Amino acid sequence: MSNIYESAEATLGLCNSSCLTKVELRVACGGISDRDALSKPDPCVVLKMQSHGQWFEVDRTEVIRSSISPVFSKVFLVDYYFEEVQRLRYELHDISSAHNGLRDTDFLGAMECTLGQVCGCALRSVRSGQVTVGQFRIVSQRKLTKALLKQGNSTSKCFITVTSEELSGNDDYVELSFSARKLDDKDFFSKSDPFLEIFRINDDGSGSLVHRTETVMNDLSPVWRSFKVSLNTLCSGDHDRQLKCTVYDWDSNGKHDFIGEFHTTFKEIRTDLDGRQMQWDCINPKYQMKKKNYRNSGVVVLNHCKMYSFLDYIMGGCQIQFTVAIDFTASNGDPRNSCSLHYIHPYQPNEYLKALVAMIPSAVASIRTAACIQGVVEAYQSCLPKIQLYGPTNIAPIIQKVASSASEEMHTKEAMEYFILLILTDGVITDMADTREAIVHASHLPMSVIIVGVGNADFSDMQMLDGDDGILRSPKGEPVLRDIVQFVPFKDFKHASPAALAKSVLAEVPNQVVDYYNAKAIHPKCLSDYNESSRAFSP
Repeated sequence: MSNIYESAEATLGLCNSSCLTKVELRVACGGISDRDALSKPDPCVVLKMQSHGQWFEVDRTEVIRSSISPVFSKVFLVDYYFEEVQRLRYELHDISSAHNGLRDTDFLGAMECTLGQVCGCALRSVRSGQVTVGQFRIVSQRKLTKALLKQGNSTSKCFITVTSEELSGNDDYVELSFSARKLDDKDFFSKSDPFLEIFRINDDGSGSLVHRTETVMNDLSPVWRSFKVSLNTLCSGDHDRQLKCTVYDWDSNGKHDFIGEFHTTFKEIRTDLDGRQMQWDCINPKYQMKKKNYRNSGVVVLNHCKMYSFLDYIMGGCQIQFTVAIDFTASNGDPRNSCSLHYIHPYQPNEYLKALVAMIPSAVASIRTAACIQGVVEAYQSCLPKIQLYGPTNIAPIIQKVASSASEEMHTKEAMEYFILLILTDGVITDMADTREAIVHASHLPMSVIIVGVGNADFSDMQMLDGDDGILRSPKGEPVLRDIVQFVPFKDFKHASPAALAKSVLAEVPNQVVDYYNAKAIHPKCLSDYNESSRAFSP
């Protein structure tokens, strides 16, 4: 057994990793015509990605009311594969004020491009030992502006600008909450309707919109809802990067009145003031120049700044429960046949063993489980000669089994256990409807599902379960609460290092853990021992 295990490690450890990175895409539009003399459009952009010749929705922006030049705060996060042509389609819709769906809306135009065109990939040569390997990098920030095409491919007056940026690798999230006091009143017959925008100042002096709060109507001392944002998005991982915060009075005609602004940094936001609230004067530069005794146009207050990382939860006692499920159905072929994915060879590892050896060491390193690598391999090899491969291929039961344990954990309302299910399968599923239902249910639980496709079968069903091509729904139409499924075909990584597979599959797990507990407002236990990562103010 050890010879096969070592052979699998050697086979998978000799090659270079696949070229993969994560990219943020920001969207802005211009040149949109008014609906009529009395109303402006309510634009929304839908991002689609092409897969197997069809377009699937990836995500969509928020709807901005009454705007002909919207700058959306929604950031699209996509994986960039250097060796693939990834086709994107941006659709601009005018959404009715009555609903935010895409039915009965006005289609304003679309733009198609490849992710490579947006990112502006640049090649460079890097030496690794005695070997020169090809790597790539994304141009730090690149903009692509193109006219939108209407139905029939006629050019419209609308245009779209897409800005791309490679993530720096800091996946930590921060939760922020702001309020204001005594803002200037910009309305004659009522009070101002304020909202706050936060911009990150880029190296070239331009600003990238990070977040736009909701509008609080008729209130000069608003309290805006708290929000979560990654440090990549907020400040590119640079705590000293300048942030520009602007307060406006919302107007229904889209011509919002400027109230004031201030500048800060994330380093300043996290400053410990011995329990006192951080606050900034909201300054209107024109008033400051014209009014002799001008002090400010109000005060913006930081109510709280909470920053919990995956490590905080692990150090706080959260256990990762790692379950491995292997497909022993007849579609894999008789293990005694050399064509079988489960073929038993005395010296050469089969496809499943290669996938196991590639995945589990990466899982141990990435999620800090105490799983015994060799024990899993031995269990697989021990049971293989004793079982009869049969059908059908149902994976819903194993998802439901792990979900049952995760459901018990959910009721503790503490960050005690998070469950990860690794499924290795040849891709031929016979209970797709039940599987979709099980995943939608599991998306409410402290649980993630990783599916590795083994062999050369058609994995289109598996790709549908992965939310990257659109929003997964149950047969009844209920959408997943959060994206918990990650699928990857192992054949794409057979000639890559285990680290490449881990980067593709396991990189999302820490964020999924943090996102789940943040959504449930569950903080890490024993946080007082690790308070350098968190600070909260009481309003």
